[in-house]
Amino acid sequence: MRIHGNRQIKTLPGLATRPTPARVREALFNIWQGKIVDCRWLDLCAGSGAMGAEALCRGAAFVLGIEQSSRACGIIQQNWQRVAQPEQKFQVLRGDVVQRLKDISGQQFDRMYFDPPYASDLYQPVLKAIAHYQLLNPNGEIAVEHNPNTWEPQLIPTLEICRQKIYGNTAITFYSPISSDE
Repeated sequence: MRIHGNRQIKTLPGLATRPTPARVREALFNIWQGKIVDCRWLDLCAGSGAMGAEALCRGAAFVLGIEQSSRACGIIQQNWQRVAQPEQKFQVLRGDVVQRLKDISGQQFDRMYFDPPYASDLYQPVLKAIAHYQLLNPNGEIAVEHNPNTWEPQLIPTLEICRQKIYGNTAITFYSPISSDE
């Protein structure tokens, strides 16, 4: 797989992960153009780490990835080491994404990418945990990847849907914090 700057990264063999299609990655980073440099990025259900690697290549200051699979965590670590500049920081946490969100409460992120297995029951609990632990910077956004035919975006207290994009069988729903002055 290739990412920004035609850099090659590793992926797990087989169907263990479902990498975000290149055109969807490109579209996301075009939408967030100008908001990646020096940001704090959270990559949830990170898979191969392609989205975090893209963020590092585009100037993110810090990238944190959460992934259940220990094999995938090893690949993510290698991929991010390959693309990170000396001034950039990154960390990979292995484990259940909802539990790990609790573990990082007190931190805030400017951009988040959440790409769970489409058939999982993770969407609602993860979005609720992000809201509950206030992990999203007040000016930040979460991009949630999903199948547009099998998951309907949910209303989450303190988060609002700010846009949705559909790219064939892949959809991205963007959430941002609800402004406290409303």
